[in-house]
Amino acid sequence: MKGIVRTAAAATVSVAALLAAGAAQAGSFAIRSGQSAEGLGMAYAGAASGGIGMGAMAWNPATITMFPGRNSQWNVTYLNANASYDPTSPTRLGSPVGPLNPIQNGSGNIGGDGAFIPASYSNWQLTDRFWIGLTTGAPFGLRSKAEDQVYAGQVYGRSANLKTINVSPTIGYKVNDWLSVGAAVQVQYLKTSLKNATGATLGTAIGPFAPNQILKGDTVDVGFRVGATLTPREGTTIGIAYRSSIHQTLEGTISTVAGVGPIKANLNLPDSVVFGVSQVINDQWQAHLGVEWTNWSRFRRIPIVSQISGLPISSLNFVYDDSWFFSGGVEYKYNQALTLRAGVAYELSPVNDTNRTVFISDNDRLWLSAGASYQVTDKLKLDLGYTYINVNKAKVNYSGTHPQQGPVFFTAEAKPYIHIVSAGLTYRWDNPAQTIPVQPAVRKF
Repeated sequence: MKGIVRTAAAATVSVAALLAAGAAQAGSFAIRSGQSAEGLGMAYAGAASGGIGMGAMAWNPATITMFPGRNSQWNVTYLNANASYDPTSPTRLGSPVGPLNPIQNGSGNIGGDGAFIPASYSNWQLTDRFWIGLTTGAPFGLRSKAEDQVYAGQVYGRSANLKTINVSPTIGYKVNDWLSVGAAVQVQYLKTSLKNATGATLGTAIGPFAPNQILKGDTVDVGFRVGATLTPREGTTIGIAYRSSIHQTLEGTISTVAGVGPIKANLNLPDSVVFGVSQVINDQWQAHLGVEWTNWSRFRRIPIVSQISGLPISSLNFVYDDSWFFSGGVEYKYNQALTLRAGVAYELSPVNDTNRTVFISDNDRLWLSAGASYQVTDKLKLDLGYTYINVNKAKVNYSGTHPQQGPVFFTAEAKPYIHIVSAGLTYRWDNPAQTIPVQPAVRKF
């Protein structure tokens, strides 16, 4: 029993790194960019008001009523993140003035080989007022791996993998010509895996032959989304939506050379509010704006509990701020088949220099996006989107006051940047020539 407790307690720093795993393409370990190729091309401006096509259902379920008939959309996104933590001062043991760590090199690129992110949307208009549908996606998590597994901060993490799969049955109701409402149930699967350097003594933990400590766990939990769209006049759509927090109860194990111990941890993933406006300017131009607030400040204290004793053995203390995302975009209908788009966004990160970990190069960031749609037939549309994200310099400061401070005093800085490319296909299953009553006043081209 005591051996298991000691093992789990030693892993608390590593669990923190796991939960913060990501490549800073959205606040902390959220993945905004994988939801829609059409949306990526405009930095997700107008997501709440339906401006990004069917992918808007991931933000605002009421937008399901903007797409008549029976439709499906499939998206695949490749995200390539780049960041390397290079030490900014000598790495020491025990204190800022302690003996030098025998390993002084940085992490190398923590982005690994990047990641592919799928998302899909389907809707079915049952009557002139009622829709049902389904969305799938991965709203949180990304792989993160130090290129150099033997580096000065290896006790804080070598590799991490956090995956989610979110399946959301959705309904929408068109109350009248200017108001639609919608709701969705979120069923979310979360799986984690983490490796960091460990050993029986501090000396073996920091050495080049330090064995891995591995944490694994998974869980399935439920949340919801609700939203509304308004069309106060022809050509204008306003949308607002709320995504609930999901209370995820992670259950898994910690494995070391000393054995395997079962643990669990309760995670309160953030809730959010999103607002958007889409405006038709003329037959060729549309403009879109968006604002999103995410309640990351609820992601603060995570107790680690032994499943054998039922008692907390440690607590992971985060000090995240709430995040804000501001976006603007335009679309230009070049001809009947081709639509071009571009967007820009700026995000205020929930992570700061006092709580950032070696597996997350998150900071305030600028999005620059472009994309296009091509209507192949009256049933088939293809989308392509690209975004470059420039992230402000990101520092890690394991210098005595870090929430996950361990025995190694390690300070480093990264200069992150991210490339994202996404492709999508939208297909209408019924006959578009068959008129369905009560078309929306504002809709996609």
